[in-house]
Amino acid sequence: MPNSYTEMALGRTLVLSVDRDDDIGYKAGIVSPVIGREECLNAAVNLALADPEDSDVNAIFQAVKTYDELKAAGEDVEVALISGNHMHMIEGDRRIADHLEMVVSQTGVTSCIMIADGAEDEFVIPIIQSKLPVASIRRVVVSQIANLEGTYYTIKKLLNDPKFSRIFLVPLGLAMLLYAGANQLGNPQIATIIVVGVIGMYLLYRGFGIDDSFRGFVRALQTSLKRNRFSFATYIVGILLFVVGIVLGLMRILEYYPSDGSFGILQYLMTFIYGSVLWFTLGGVVSSIGIIIDNFFYEREGLAKVIVFPFFISAIGLIAYGASIYAMSVLKVAEFPYSTDTALQYIFYGIIGGFACVFAGVGIQRYINRWMVGHQPDEEFSEVA
Repeated sequence: MPNSYTEMALGRTLVLSVDRDDDIGYKAGIVSPVIGREECLNAAVNLALADPEDSDVNAIFQAVKTYDELKAAGEDVEVALISGNHMHMIEGDRRIADHLEMVVSQTGVTSCIMIADGAEDEFVIPIIQSKLPVASIRRVVVSQIANLEGTYYTIKKLLNDPKFSRIFLVPLGLAMLLYAGANQLGNPQIATIIVVGVIGMYLLYRGFGIDDSFRGFVRALQTSLKRNRFSFATYIVGILLFVVGIVLGLMRILEYYPSDGSFGILQYLMTFIYGSVLWFTLGGVVSSIGIIIDNFFYEREGLAKVIVFPFFISAIGLIAYGASIYAMSVLKVAEFPYSTDTALQYIFYGIIGGFACVFAGVGIQRYINRWMVGHQPDEEFSEVA
């Protein structure tokens, strides 16, 4: 990439440095967005004093250098620095979009030259392009000698990074702890199975984005606590029931685990569902009842949307429970108390019960919608009065 840029025919150019993981805020306490040459230089100096090895320092200085070159060439140009979130990339990307809108409105720029210090910052290019045309991208790479000491220090720095430790070290440590505990109980085969199962659940947890849903649940729990809502109590009960379901599901696996170790993945899954799904269902129903009560008292306009939650959760639980019984009977799990004929009845009753719950939920939702329409004029009149 050359050091000089061709002059733009029209408009004002923004030289933009993006710090996606918000090192300037996390390490140096600098609030984004930062607009102007002197402000960006101060941000770079403060970040360098807080962490001289941070590559974002070089990216900010490169942005200022590019700004000076374009300014000397007679272009109408501005320089700015925006950042995301150090721990939560989704929230950080939304923050980058909001801050870029602020920069555009304050500076009146019509295009930008993006300065990035690595591939991670370049992930936000579509976000930048959705707000402002990107005329050029400059990636800053710090030159250094790769040696054993540098590799050691890089590993040490990764281990001290809270993002890296939370994603990799926590599940690895938990797997090792489970292996050691199960091995002490005298069954190394079970230890291996538990470790592989835990790692598999963690990969699914990350791959399906369950971590985002979990963060949303935590925020809902915090909100219900701060606002003294009834749902806080039902959330706690639901969590306890969910934990009970996990424990009982694992106990079922240990109960039906064959001595010859012939269990496959499907047997593990069905056995776990058989032991835990009713507790999961009960926890979901209890939690959703709290949401319904809160909506009835505080946000009645959303009552029709949440009234179906316990019915749909119950339907899923009943069908899953019947399916797990039938699957275990077909798979010939040793010492399983239900025959194939009996299991057919369970899955039949589960499907019938599930559909009954769905129809009941939809019917009640329609009744609530009609009830809300009937009471809307009175509410509007009372507000006017």
